[in-house]
Amino acid sequence: MLKDKVVLITGASSGIGYSTAITLSKAGASIVVGARRTEKLNELRKTIENEKGKIVTTSLDVTKKEECKSFAELALKEYGKIDVLVNNAGLMPLSFVKNLKLDEWDRMIDVNIKGVLHATAAVLPEMLSNKSGHIVNISSVAGRIVFPAGSVYCATKYAITAFSEGLRQELSQRSNIRVTCIEPGVVATELTNTITDESLKSFVDSVKNMKALEAQDIANAILYAIDSPQHVNVNEILIRPVQQDR
Repeated sequence: MLKDKVVLITGASSGIGYSTAITLSKAGASIVVGARRTEKLNELRKTIENEKGKIVTTSLDVTKKEECKSFAELALKEYGKIDVLVNNAGLMPLSFVKNLKLDEWDRMIDVNIKGVLHATAAVLPEMLSNKSGHIVNISSVAGRIVFPAGSVYCATKYAITAFSEGLRQELSQRSNIRVTCIEPGVVATELTNTITDESLKSFVDSVKNMKALEAQDIANAILYAIDSPQHVNVNEILIRPVQQDR
């Protein structure tokens, strides 16, 4: 079902976005990816093109509305349509509120919430015009369960979970636009690299010692949701490692 589908993926320079681009390309989709680290996107492009896949890459900062708009316009220019958006870009600089890392809070809100809104707004007119589309938002188990040092991060992911449900109610029945919220637990990605709070060192070490999910596990979940029959709207997928208790 993904043959000739055009899929846009934000934050595709590593981890879930990177793996998802490869997985969906192998399933037949034409891929448009964006991220700030364009050198990583060049590696991704070579990997997909070596497998005879179709991919377009571009620099993208999701905190900038105009860049998200240009991202969507690039997809239309290259492929003539937009079928799927995967809102994957995100940050997780966990910290205790008392440490007052306000700059990190602002950055999380800008990327994790506003970035999703900007990218969604960029593709929505095309999807509404076609009365067809699929928006996949990467939330987190942190969008369901709050934990110490995760207050702001969890708040951003709760927002994405709520936004996804609001989108579903507004768009699915009326405009045939499916919405999926993916909620991963611990995944072996670069996400913990953004944690600067020294008091969380033991937490970071415990995560590294856990048998975490692989980015490919999440890519497989995204593929399942997108590749489901058109009358099926996979609304939520919560996926944890076996060793994760919360």
